[in-house]
Amino acid sequence: MTETPTTKTLEFDDARLANDLFGPQNSNLALITEHSGVALNTRGTTLMASSPDTGALTGVLNLVTQLYGLLKSGNPVYPRDVVYALGMLQREPGTDLKAIFKEAVFVASPKKTITPKTLSQRDYVAALRENDMVFAVGPAGTGKTYLAVAMALSKLLAKQVKRIILTRPAVEAGEKLGFLPGDMVEKVNPYLRPLYDALHDMLDFEKVAEMMETGVIEIAPLAFMRGRTLNDAFIILDEAQNTTPEQMKMFLTRLGFGSRAVITGDVTQIDLPHTDRGRSMPRSGLVDAKRVLDGVKGIRFLTFHEDDVIRHPLVGRIVQAYERTQADRNQKDER
Repeated sequence: MTETPTTKTLEFDDARLANDLFGPQNSNLALITEHSGVALNTRGTTLMASSPDTGALTGVLNLVTQLYGLLKSGNPVYPRDVVYALGMLQREPGTDLKAIFKEAVFVASPKKTITPKTLSQRDYVAALRENDMVFAVGPAGTGKTYLAVAMALSKLLAKQVKRIILTRPAVEAGEKLGFLPGDMVEKVNPYLRPLYDALHDMLDFEKVAEMMETGVIEIAPLAFMRGRTLNDAFIILDEAQNTTPEQMKMFLTRLGFGSRAVITGDVTQIDLPHTDRGRSMPRSGLVDAKRVLDGVKGIRFLTFHEDDVIRHPLVGRIVQAYERTQADRNQKDER
């Protein structure tokens, strides 16, 4: 027996904003229907929503009402924002979207403001503001490095730090660069490219080049951190799962006065070799740090999940598939 759908209507008081909410040819509404199963139709500034699932219907009405409120407050709403917002409200129906989307981390330009897109990202941004050292662990595409770079630029422009230092292990477990062509800069550049990409997405190419020329921004492989004390700096260690415990300890003890450190990584993407010439190699420095530093005052650990992936929706489903496969393997290994 098929349940009779319930239909609700919403009337919007501004035709231009209603059109922005609906999207070109109702494309935003089509996205909502695709991800919620709620049928949406419009007549002028009136929205009709129908579904036999009253819970889903209530959630979608909450979504479009809040998105319209964002538009009225001057915040643009893009298709990906619609999908992220729906996902947040499906997980946490009481979420205040305005509190999340209006919380700017960094204003890159009049047309681009970096804001948290998920509840986990909002917690992450709060942790970055409140703690001198933050560990962010989770799958690719959750914004760990991107938001850290945005916060670093925000702190730099507010003159709360004097420089930004971005680093990552150059290669798996030993930073063996000799086989690569070119001088040292040319050897390590491919490994540091994601950090350059994040910077260039937020600042003009010329501005980034100028800041690097003057040493305000430094991008370097982890090996270059040894023996230094980093004062008044915002330091980001990316791909930390590929550090050894010794490298991690070396990095963490570089922190000087007036500095903050962010360590990001994905423990499911460890590239460290298990053995070297028959010898067992140490486990990931990121895994080790979680065990050693758990409970240390001033350090915050945050974990992201596949629900926080903010790339193409397919990426989240790929992450889930791999995690299911890994869980099955672990269960078989335990038998």
